[in-house]
Amino acid sequence: MSSPQDNTAASSTGWRFKVGIAIICLMLGSWLMVPLAAAADVSGSKIAALTGVLFISNKILLILAIAIMGKAGFQQLKRSLFGYVSTLAPADVEVGPARHRIGLVMFCLPLISAFLEPYIDSLWPGLRPNLWQLQVLGDAMLIGSFFVLGGNFWDKVRALFIRTARVVNTSTV
Repeated sequence: MSSPQDNTAASSTGWRFKVGIAIICLMLGSWLMVPLAAAADVSGSKIAALTGVLFISNKILLILAIAIMGKAGFQQLKRSLFGYVSTLAPADVEVGPARHRIGLVMFCLPLISAFLEPYIDSLWPGLRPNLWQLQVLGDAMLIGSFFVLGGNFWDKVRALFIRTARVVNTSTV
């Protein structure tokens, strides 16, 4: 008699699991048609229609992939994906004062810059260089700040969206 773990291992290597993965890859790859259509000078209305069709068809394909993979196969896929993503999360370590200050600057600077950009452009046009490289640098700095500030900071940000969260100050100032 086979155990549930054997059944899960078999489902992750069987043809149903592989077909489900292929359908998910098709879902993600189909979005490449939008920039290709834009590069081919397709009209905006046709690109909008294509986007709508892709949005709806991707939902249908996701349901189809889950149905083909089965619950065990889809759970295996989620475990493997989220298991990999969870290793990228910031470590839950105590951050020193200098690292905390640097992380806060890295976190606040892109947010303040993005908040002030429209006002600066309307008050003083041409002052701010409109370079996409600087915008990507700001985005990378914001994402990097979570790693510099550590896992405790992400818990603090997440607590902002939990209505019943309470602050517990353990420091003795």
